[in-house]
Amino acid sequence: MSALGQLVSSGPAPVVPPRRRRRWLPYLLLLPGGLWLALFFAIPAAQLFATSLYDPTGSIETGYAMAWEFGNYLDAVRQYAGHFGRSLGYAGLTTVLTLLLGYPLAYAIALKSGRWKNVLLICVVAPFFTSFLVRTLAWKVILADTGPVVSTLNALHVPLPDGRLLATAPAVIAGLVYNFLPFMVLPLYASLERLDPRLLEAAGDLYARPFNRFARVTLPLSMPGLVAGTLLTFIPAAGDYINAQLLGTSRQFMIGNVIYSRFLRVGDYPTAAALSFVLMAVILAVVFVYVRRVGTEEVL
Repeated sequence: MSALGQLVSSGPAPVVPPRRRRRWLPYLLLLPGGLWLALFFAIPAAQLFATSLYDPTGSIETGYAMAWEFGNYLDAVRQYAGHFGRSLGYAGLTTVLTLLLGYPLAYAIALKSGRWKNVLLICVVAPFFTSFLVRTLAWKVILADTGPVVSTLNALHVPLPDGRLLATAPAVIAGLVYNFLPFMVLPLYASLERLDPRLLEAAGDLYARPFNRFARVTLPLSMPGLVAGTLLTFIPAAGDYINAQLLGTSRQFMIGNVIYSRFLRVGDYPTAAALSFVLMAVILAVVFVYVRRVGTEEVL
């Protein structure tokens, strides 16, 4: 045997991890995230569900007793059905408006901005540098009766409900659109930025009109970003309460305002917990139906 052969044969054997260790490695990597979700989501959600079944005749002073009152859900839905409908309506309209505003912006940044791409992206995420509350308060100043928007509309003789914008549904929706627009733009930009421009050139070589190129090439390839953007916008908008609290009145209150009031002001924990679970169930059902209808496998 040659010296090289002896060296190879006498060297240490490669360490091969046991099959069992390799099988459990993915679960070990998931363990930190699973513990985080269990401690800060699953356990609080279970406690919240238990709270929703408390005796509704109790109070903070006397305490609440577990009574397995599933009727709390029926009473909550029956009493606040209008707030649920308003929340879903505002969230749906906000999603549509952010899509109409965000898609052209994301398209321009991804495909037409050139060397200004990074600057425009910074402008999109710049609102995140300030507090959500501060941004909403800024809209309260902008939409005030003596603010620039109302003054301009009055100068143009545009009729306004009650002669004002603040404390109306349009003001609440405007605040929602502004605050959640980046959640629509960024996923759309991520999808459009990966679009191969040679596909658009090929469609043009096949004499496709600009609209046909958009409908048959650009839009289908950007569907993962579109679906992700609509979900990231609709879900938090449906549960929001800051915009309705600061830019609207009790006539524009959403279900989030009711949950906040029942938890922290009235102290009606069973009703607030039941409303929270109903809102969660409604949002999950809407998202499930939407994703199944769209059929975008890259999103889920």
